[in-house]
Amino acid sequence: MGIKKSIALKWDRDKDDAPRLIAAGKGPLAGKILSIAREAGIPVQENALLTEALADSPPGREIPPELYQLAAEIYIFLMELERQEAIAAEGNQTI
Repeated sequence: MGIKKSIALKWDRDKDDAPRLIAAGKGPLAGKILSIAREAGIPVQENALLTEALADSPPGREIPPELYQLAAEIYIFLMELERQEAIAAEGNQTI
């Protein structure tokens, strides 16, 4: 097992053409990024290919076009989470 790595992406569809890398880290910093995300209630998904491709990139830049497909997989995951939460919320409504 290699060094633990993590990244964080943000996509403001009104401002950005593509997701932006907002954090990247290895070792203890990778763990801190994950802890902050979990504490903030941000969903976490493992995507080793995307993480490896961006782990050494400087934060703030949009991801390159060749990584759009990998990033799309994450956004599909997030949309599915939102859909499941909406269904669960509908089931918890009272009349």
